Amino acid sequence: MSPKPILPPRLRRDARVALISPSGPSLERDHLARGAELCRALGYEPVLMPNAGVVHGYLAGTDDERLSDLNSALTDPAIDAVWCLRGGNGLNRIVDRVDFAGFASHPKPVIGYSDVTVLLLALTTQTSVVTFHAPMARFALPEFSQRHFTRVLGDTTAPGRLGRVAAKPGVLIPERGRIVTVVPGRATGRLVGGNLTLLQALIGTPYFPDLNGAILFLEDIGEDLYRIDRMLGHLRLAGALDKLAGVAIGHFSRMRHTTFEGGFGLDEVLRNYFAPGNIPVAHGFPIGHVQEQWTLPIGVMAELDASNGELSLLEGAVR
Repeated sequence: MSPKPILPPRLRRDARVALISPSGPSLERDHLARGAELCRALGYEPVLMPNAGVVHGYLAGTDDERLSDLNSALTDPAIDAVWCLRGGNGLNRIVDRVDFAGFASHPKPVIGYSDVTVLLLALTTQTSVVTFHAPMARFALPEFSQRHFTRVLGDTTAPGRLGRVAAKPGVLIPERGRIVTVVPGRATGRLVGGNLTLLQALIGTPYFPDLNGAILFLEDIGEDLYRIDRMLGHLRLAGALDKLAGVAIGHFSRMRHTTFEGGFGLDEVLRNYFAPGNIPVAHGFPIGHVQEQWTLPIGVMAELDASNGELSLLEGAVR
């Protein structure tokens, strides 16, 4: 990753936003309508790509169909942003045929998370263009998510400290908005990360990001804690954790503890991998498969204050 990433143009009102399904299918036709409706509600013009509603097994079309939509959206100068309708599985089947050169000629925000992690990291590593780990287009955006989405993607100034999700009144130990300090401290670095499973899957490929000096953020869904442990172990064995500046963990939604030999807590597993390096670590940030989530630009400078459970974006992510 270059020291100074390339910023895509900001999302203005009337921006033409391509809606695509590059991984799994949108199983309900309503998802396509909701994506278009959400774009219009935000002031954008939706452009539904031809194969966005195709179902091919557990994929949103054949590899060629999905790749055709993706490359068309990435390279068309008349498209101002690319917003994914869902994750699922399948981007690793086509990422090596993405038109990186064409995208670099017409940089634009590319938005999504989960399996879209593969695309976000590949685009950033191959072109240095900032990409956006953010809500999918098929979901309603609560006020918290909408505020961060429009602030990060629509304003050229540095967003500064990102806010917490408000706790429900009267709840003494809230799940929402509760940030747990694993290793205290403060660190500054470029923000890099995404879904842990997909980050691990990129090890050994040209699309694995440079994590030296980075603030790494992670999330996942439906994984056993021992699998999370194993994936972090693979990252460590590959040397990917050696020179991190800090770690911001979002939500491991629907995490299971299914081993019969006893168990650890998530804090213990995280400490095992990150405490020896004495880098700041906290978890519980609004990142991942949760309704209220941040929009995180991959490649910009950020500051993690693990002691106080805060993450700040130190520079604008769009121009």
